[in-house]
Amino acid sequence: MNARKSLMLFGILLLMGGAVGAQDPGEAPKPGPEHKKIAFFAGKWTFDADMKPSPFGPGGKVTGGETCEWFAGGFQLTCRSSSKGPTGESTGMGIWAFDPAEKVYTYYGFGSDGMAFLSKGKVAGETWTWNNDMKMGEKTIKSRFTIKQASADAYSFKWETSPDGDTWTTVQEGKATRSK
Repeated sequence: MNARKSLMLFGILLLMGGAVGAQDPGEAPKPGPEHKKIAFFAGKWTFDADMKPSPFGPGGKVTGGETCEWFAGGFQLTCRSSSKGPTGESTGMGIWAFDPAEKVYTYYGFGSDGMAFLSKGKVAGETWTWNNDMKMGEKTIKSRFTIKQASADAYSFKWETSPDGDTWTTVQEGKATRSK
């Protein structure tokens, strides 16, 4: 066997050994207490909200529903929603998760209106606070979404935006109730 073939065979064996050695024969990871906090949002929900006139559209009543289920493994909650409001009907999807590296909750959402965003949040008691930066044309605005758990089957929410992180304007306020 020539030197080049020997080196290739050695490299392949080295890679195979590394792949075998990298496998952990222990148990699969399990969701922790942070993941269990997301469980509050599992289930079928209906919501009513008041949208204020804003760059996101005219003001008016928004109604809709959302169904959230655990993704395989129990680390993420996946949600599908539909709503009707001043700009018509829309649908959306979202994923709730916990990022252990940053020690923050994450919510990635996108909708049939073309909006897509990643929010990072924290929970203090019964209050969840989510923040993200959104592009509106050439400008970046700050967005804050607050959820207050009212009971095991209800919560209120408020969406606010700010050009600078100091002055906040309410875009939407509402309530959600778990369907039985």
